[in-house]
Amino acid sequence: MIASETLTRWQSTLPFWVSFLLIPLIWATAFVGGWWVLLVPLSTWWIFAALDQLTGLDLENADPDTPDSMLRWYILLTKAWIPVQFLTLYGLLWYVTHSSHLSSPEKIGLFFGMGVVSGTIGINYSHELMHQKGRLERGLGDILLAMVLYSHFRSEHLLVHHRYVGTPRDPVTARYNEGFHRFYPRVLWQCLASAFHAEREKLARKNQPWTDRANPFWRYWILQCGMLTLAGLIGGWSGLVLFLIQAGVAIWQLELVNYVEHYGLTRKYLGQGKYEHVLPCHSWNASQKASNWLLINLQRHSDHHYKPNRRFPLLQHHDQNTAPQLPYGYPVMTIAAMIPPLWRRVMNPRVRDWRRRYYPEVTDWQPYNKSQNPMPGS
Repeated sequence: MIASETLTRWQSTLPFWVSFLLIPLIWATAFVGGWWVLLVPLSTWWIFAALDQLTGLDLENADPDTPDSMLRWYILLTKAWIPVQFLTLYGLLWYVTHSSHLSSPEKIGLFFGMGVVSGTIGINYSHELMHQKGRLERGLGDILLAMVLYSHFRSEHLLVHHRYVGTPRDPVTARYNEGFHRFYPRVLWQCLASAFHAEREKLARKNQPWTDRANPFWRYWILQCGMLTLAGLIGGWSGLVLFLIQAGVAIWQLELVNYVEHYGLTRKYLGQGKYEHVLPCHSWNASQKASNWLLINLQRHSDHHYKPNRRFPLLQHHDQNTAPQLPYGYPVMTIAAMIPPLWRRVMNPRVRDWRRRYYPEVTDWQPYNKSQNPMPGS
């Protein structure tokens, strides 16, 4: 009976292990070379977009009170990715810098694909891990972020984004009519600054300076320097450049998703520097089944912000009565975000409909639209 239950639970996790198929795929493209090196980004963007059309929507919800003891296979999934990504990233660095069959453009294309993997999967898994209470899981999340030189994402996400989402104080909330190409350079700088400021303020409340060893930025910097040093030792200067390419692509992938998740959505300002509590209606929701397998339910983002501590298999689907819905999954929407006229044509009418539905009493949205508008009272 126990063995049967264990098998059933393991089988239920199988679709979420689909991300691990990208590992043999990227190694195969490294061996073959040529245009095949573009297969990984094409598979995550186009193949999963097609699979979404074939598999449809996932509208079922697990019991949100399921204990961790019943989620062992799901938890193992996120933990197992860390050594897999580490060995793949540095194994590829060694392979391409010690092989002669790949041209420079092919190497760049390969590590572009590696960046798609470490951004689409790696940063997403680190996001799941950083939200857990255990030091081990949070530490594993730090390792994943160090591999893409974006360690401060943990501080910014936990201390700034979740607290201020949907307000002008949150850099990651894309403003209405703000194209991705304006959003991206803004968010790169503002997220770093806001993360450091949040950690400094946290220490100041304990009468400690920012230089105190408790500041996680010291850990971030040490881990990132270690990753860069290892890349240089394995592949020399070319290995270092390829490492930086994959890190840059991974960061771009993350911020594309951030852009999509909250575009144009705002929390109502209550006065005196206060905003309403975060609700499911403050994040875009997507229920496409295949891309949620790949992204471990990240597209159930409305519930994640509503209940940030829920593990990914317990995230709830919210229908159009409680949360705004994206027309397609992230693979399609992130591509659309790279084409601002197309993005505005698709999403601006939906933002306006959202405003009429949830906030018919708000007649002046201009203060919410400004990309550089500090929170009142801050």
